[in-house]
Amino acid sequence: MSNLSIKPLADRVLIEPAAAETKTSSGIIIPDTAKEKPQRGTVVAVGPGTKENPVTLSVGDTVLYGKYAGTELNHEGSDYLIMKEADILAIV
Repeated sequence: MSNLSIKPLADRVLIEPAAAETKTSSGIIIPDTAKEKPQRGTVVAVGPGTKENPVTLSVGDTVLYGKYAGTELNHEGSDYLIMKEADILAIV
């Protein structure tokens, strides 16, 4: 993760989504077809921001984002999301 060659531009951030839940709190195993997209992830890279929109996130922050926010990409076998900082709902 530290030698990631992707550098987001402007106010965009690169997020590694958390793994989807495999069990419910009561212990029921969720099949792959019923798993929901995770809405939590870890920031792995941030852009430099712009004059109007400085970036307030930093690498390593755990964030919550909208279910359909960002663009999915696969880089070197890992899945990532790239999105504008404005699409992020909260820092956990």
